[in-house]
Amino acid sequence: MSKIGEKVIPLSGSVNLDIQGKTVTAQGSKGTLTVELPVGISIEKQEGSLRVTREKDTKQLKALHGLFRSIVFNAIEGVDKGWQKRLEITGTGFNVKMQGEDLVFKIGYSHPVIYKKVNGVSYQVEGNTKIVISGADKQQVGQVAYQIKMIRKPDAYKGKGIRYEGEFIRTKAGKKAKTA
Repeated sequence: MSKIGEKVIPLSGSVNLDIQGKTVTAQGSKGTLTVELPVGISIEKQEGSLRVTREKDTKQLKALHGLFRSIVFNAIEGVDKGWQKRLEITGTGFNVKMQGEDLVFKIGYSHPVIYKKVNGVSYQVEGNTKIVISGADKQQVGQVAYQIKMIRKPDAYKGKGIRYEGEFIRTKAGKKAKTA
């Protein structure tokens, strides 16, 4: 039995939900998201909640049951409250600023790195070393945050680079520690 798939999805009054066959469309203050359900998975609307069900107990449908319950839940949460990831830049002279809707990074390369705006995702720079990435689609927000982080991964020796806020980077000892 899928423990996540069996949980009901609570609905808030600010989200408009449209279920037509295998298509679930959630519309809220942050935007509109559509989820296509696979064959064998269905969704029922009850009073103030949603329930995702499966037709059979095959191994594949059991796996998809919890997955699509989470995807529908994330879509409803996203259009209602939104999702966000926070990044921080560490390193001497490293910084970021907004240029129009794009991000411009100065992170130790010989040139500034420009990260173009992605539709459905908004950026906000706090100070000059913190970035807030927000949007309605949880997967897209996480993907953009990861792509920005990969512009300059945290260094294993000094810890300089772009990291998630609160992420711990275990630094290696250099050559001096070996000889001492």
